[in-house]
Amino acid sequence: MLVKTFQAATMAEALRQVKAELGPDAMILSTKKERQGGLLGFFSRQVVKVTAAIDHQRPTQPAPPPMPVPVRERPERERTAKEEFENSMLAPLARELRELRERVELLTKRDEELRQRQSEAAPADGEAPKPVEVAGINLNNIPRQDLEEIKKLLLNTLTRHQEGAAQSVQWPAADQSAPAAAVAPLPTPLARELERQGIDREVMDKIIATLNTLPSEQEENTTGRLGAAFSRLIRFAGTLRLKKNAPRTIALVGPTGVGKTTTTAKLAAMYALNRGNKVALITMDIFRVGAVEQLKTYTKIMGIPLEVASTPKELERAVERHGDCDLILVDTAGRSHKDTEKLEEMKGFLAGVHADIYLCLSATTKDRELEEVLKRFSAFAISKVVFTKLDECESFGCIVNLLLKANLQIAYFTTGQRVPEDIEVATSEKLAELILKGAEA
Repeated sequence: MLVKTFQAATMAEALRQVKAELGPDAMILSTKKERQGGLLGFFSRQVVKVTAAIDHQRPTQPAPPPMPVPVRERPERERTAKEEFENSMLAPLARELRELRERVELLTKRDEELRQRQSEAAPADGEAPKPVEVAGINLNNIPRQDLEEIKKLLLNTLTRHQEGAAQSVQWPAADQSAPAAAVAPLPTPLARELERQGIDREVMDKIIATLNTLPSEQEENTTGRLGAAFSRLIRFAGTLRLKKNAPRTIALVGPTGVGKTTTTAKLAAMYALNRGNKVALITMDIFRVGAVEQLKTYTKIMGIPLEVASTPKELERAVERHGDCDLILVDTAGRSHKDTEKLEEMKGFLAGVHADIYLCLSATTKDRELEEVLKRFSAFAISKVVFTKLDECESFGCIVNLLLKANLQIAYFTTGQRVPEDIEVATSEKLAELILKGAEA
């Protein structure tokens, strides 16, 4: 193979040199621009270098003398390497399309000539018409309607090839995104309700696929079947399991305003009043006005101890003092998920305490914000999640989306401000009721 580099002022001139010396079958290997000449970097000129190759085993025809270049009113635009590559890739396909178009035009022309001759010289009675053949096919034996269908088929094929040629070499721009694919309509009322609830199409496909695998006799009603599907797809923590010889310590973390303090009081009441467990409550929320006083009121009514910890050491000592309890709940200060420094500070507080971290999230939060919050709080090694403010929601798809995408384990739902009534253990049946609440109303 013969490889040679050509240099010219423009890309077009360099390609003309390649064609003149190596012939039309030469293959472009690389193109680049560089500056030459000048003094100390000044007064240099830009040149184009094109490296091309030709197989020396194939005899090359001497190139004809170059045609004189006509004088243009405007200088010829220099083609980029991208354009040259597109031209080299699409040239064979363009020839095929041109031949196909010529065949279609020939068929159409001969068909018209056939009909014209038949109309001018109609055969005598009993005389068979003279056969007219195109490419070995007797056109007299093909009905006119079929010929029209053949022409349409060829034209459609030609159009598809042309569209494919335009898309065969793609050069995506940096500031443009691919157009979204057309979304097929949802087939069933259940699928439409899942979409109305804000469930992503990817998550919805998993739910529908799981529903299709359920036995036909299992849970005849829609809510029951959806709950059975959720039980297979989502991890539900169930009732809290307490330890026998040591307290179970749970720390609730989350963004500001999601209801951590109220949720802490609800959990304390659930296990102290309703189940008779020995519970202690520790708060780190010394920054929010009235937070400590609010918990003092709750703990006084429930008759359980309350500790305030403002340093990591105070938190450790408070946990040690209540080592005889069944359950220790730690209420942390609300922190913005964007405040990395404060999150690291809270992580340092909890480092000396062997606590299960429950992330409190508001069901009124949008999907993208929920994903961002989870990403920032994942540094705490989240054990389970609690979704709050379900009473303020119209749709609950964000809960299903996050639980399935992040493979989270959910522990509780809270549905209002009342202590201890407005909290319940999260179950697949309850989640299915929430999702289908609008459809059944």
